[in-house]
Amino acid sequence: MTELLEKYFPLTPDQREKFRLFAALIRQWNEAVNLISRKDIDHLWERHILHSLSIARVIDFKTARVVDIGTGGGFPGVPLAIMFPQAHFTLVDSIAKKITALEDIISKLELDNAVALRARSEQVKDKFDFVVARAVADFRRFYKQTKHLLRPGQVAKLPNGIFYLKGGDFAQEITPFAGRVKVFNISDFFEEEFFETKKIIYLRY
Repeated sequence: MTELLEKYFPLTPDQREKFRLFAALIRQWNEAVNLISRKDIDHLWERHILHSLSIARVIDFKTARVVDIGTGGGFPGVPLAIMFPQAHFTLVDSIAKKITALEDIISKLELDNAVALRARSEQVKDKFDFVVARAVADFRRFYKQTKHLLRPGQVAKLPNGIFYLKGGDFAQEITPFAGRVKVFNISDFFEEEFFETKKIIYLRY
């Protein structure tokens, strides 16, 4: 199913192989650990891998340090780490068995630019150029929990900040950030029906 990704992204042979292996490892681990919803596993490529890569339509991370909060099965962090081998990704989750699975996945993918860390966001002390996540909370709450992770600066075409994948109506959630926030419609990037209501919230530092 790398064809779905290659509809939108040029992939190297190495990236193609890594995405194939990643999908196989997610399916394998999902039998033992609930990395993604069981009913969603048949839509893995579209709803998880391609969805994660929507951020890559907005920014090239270049050599940025990126932290993925509430990564679960490695989304969006692992697909982005495969796409941007020069950037460094720290994948954070508080659930031990998910981190165990991710450590195995990262090892088998030979992803030298990714590490998995068992922690809550508040416990992470390092500083990063970007925070990425798939909606795990109200954006206002997420910002409070993660703002300490960001450092000022600009290492890519957009200033350092947060990329948050979210659907539905979140207008109230971003009101406090007027002037610093931009919303991208993923349907502008991908034609699949699933993405009609999906957005990327970008908040600059």
